[in-house]
Amino acid sequence: QWQLVESGGALVQPGGSLRLSCTSSKFTLDFYTIGWFRQAPGKEREGLSCINSDSTNYADSVKGRFTISKDGATNTVYLQMNSLKPEDTAVYYCALTPLVIPCVAITEYTYWGQGTQVTVSS
Repeated sequence: QWQLVESGGALVQPGGSLRLSCTSSKFTLDFYTIGWFRQAPGKEREGLSCINSDSTNYADSVKGRFTISKDGATNTVYLQMNSLKPEDTAVYYCALTPLVIPCVAITEYTYWGQGTQVTVSS
């Protein structure tokens, strides 16, 4: 049983938008640091963004196009993705760590979701 569940992945045209969701039935996400990652075929996993009560952070590759946010009422962390490009095609994962420090400094996450596929293609 996955402790985190991602959803919202889909096939979208270049220039389009998607919003990914990360939820948990086990953890109250407001109390933790949540990160978004992606992995494309044949490539290493890439950290995209993170959020906690102390900070948010974005990788240069998505800064200005992706926005991370959280909704405590629904226990959900979102990744809004705009101006999508074919190179954004990957499986997207959310992950959780109990560390609550400036999240740019966090290098390891404890729990991971199963991933959701995002494909950007015309």
